[in-house]
Amino acid sequence: MAKNAVIRDTPAQLDRLEAAKRQFEPGAQAHTAELLATLARQNFPDAQSLIRFHEALLFFRAYPANEEIRRLAVNLLASFQDRIARLSPENLEPFEEPDISGISGTAFSAIFTYDIARWLAARHPTRVNIDWDSTDPSLLGPLLRRLHPFFAEDLLVEANIPHLEWFRAAKQGRATDLQWLISRIEQFPITPEERAELYAAAKIAVRWNLGHGPMTRSNLHLSSVRKFFYHDTTLLKRAAISLSSELESPKLPIRKLNRAQGQQFLDLARETSAMRYRELHGFTYGDPTHVIHTELGRGVEVFVAGVPKEHRLPLRTYHSGMYFKNAVPIGYIECLTLNDRMEVGFNLYYTFREGETAWLYARLLHLFRQLLGVNYFAVDPYQIGLHNDEAIDSGAFWFYRKLGFRPTNPKVAHLLQSEEKKLKADPTHRTRPSTLRRLAEGWMIYETPEAKPGKYDNFEIRRLAMRSLPMHPRGARS
Repeated sequence: MAKNAVIRDTPAQLDRLEAAKRQFEPGAQAHTAELLATLARQNFPDAQSLIRFHEALLFFRAYPANEEIRRLAVNLLASFQDRIARLSPENLEPFEEPDISGISGTAFSAIFTYDIARWLAARHPTRVNIDWDSTDPSLLGPLLRRLHPFFAEDLLVEANIPHLEWFRAAKQGRATDLQWLISRIEQFPITPEERAELYAAAKIAVRWNLGHGPMTRSNLHLSSVRKFFYHDTTLLKRAAISLSSELESPKLPIRKLNRAQGQQFLDLARETSAMRYRELHGFTYGDPTHVIHTELGRGVEVFVAGVPKEHRLPLRTYHSGMYFKNAVPIGYIECLTLNDRMEVGFNLYYTFREGETAWLYARLLHLFRQLLGVNYFAVDPYQIGLHNDEAIDSGAFWFYRKLGFRPTNPKVAHLLQSEEKKLKADPTHRTRPSTLRRLAEGWMIYETPEAKPGKYDNFEIRRLAMRSLPMHPRGARS
């Protein structure tokens, strides 16, 4: 009876724990440690409850009110492999969702690019392999033509080809299927780009059994952090943030990492991204000799990487960064710069969106303005909500608008005027999703006082690129 009572109480206790993420007034966290200790003794019978517990723990590891809460969160996250092992196999599927994947003791399958698949196979030789259950062997044809000398004959005269049997016949040695395949692809007399394209055409799903190592969402952190920031008062809200003031704040201290440190960061960034089904050009091809580090304050550290010459973009300067809160990776940023205009791709992991998002974003823009001297920050329509339901649900348009961004599309600007009049007349008014989708049909831009207003209102990099095709001698476009 007592055990059943504990199980019935678990949802209510998780509700209290999740509510505590929004209660940082003085004294509001007084019972959080006690609640964590109570939940630590629970036997979570289903995946959803365990996922809720994990994400709340990650949040409190990044945003602790005191050392006791941080320490409890760290220790409880370390228990997750054992907790996962108690679940029945049919309960494990939810742990493969993109917003959830990466928890200790779980596994997931994803289709990665050739370079990341190769990197994962080398870094985790016993935990990463081809997931044949999620891979269509019939797409292996172009690879098999190079892997087995007689496959082409079958291809020419047979209707039903056992592609996987041909793969097994071609494979030699005791390496995993993925390791062997990559080792053979590396021997093909073709360019790196052709190798990547050949591999991509096969759409090979890679299965990653995460285990309980340091490189899981449950455990991954910066080992160099020794001093933590504790939130013993209210978190900084968007209304309290002035982007213009942040951009004019004192310069941040910048430290350039040596090659070994830069490589260590890039490995961590790739790992953090891959376990979330993500890849980033600047992490996959980052230059370990061009990585810088700074501290934004309030327990936040940022690493920014460039790319080597062979991976630079033709028109824009590329930078990627990852930021950490109290040693925990909480998101990444991708910036594309042309002259004094920067396109900003800001990505905060779902778990941490109840934190100090506006302050963090403003500080990141301050950092990039300091590094590159930009006067225009542009946000593309996808980030605002174009074909992006998550951005619509979160009201991303208003996040940027309230920081001072404005739409560059005249139709969107006219709609915004109408919507802001409604808000002024009725502060309780909420913009409908259909309206948010219309507001997301154009770029938004923030201009510093040094900027020329409207300079980039009619600018899009795609239009510039399309006009930049090389010409044949007779004047025809190639």
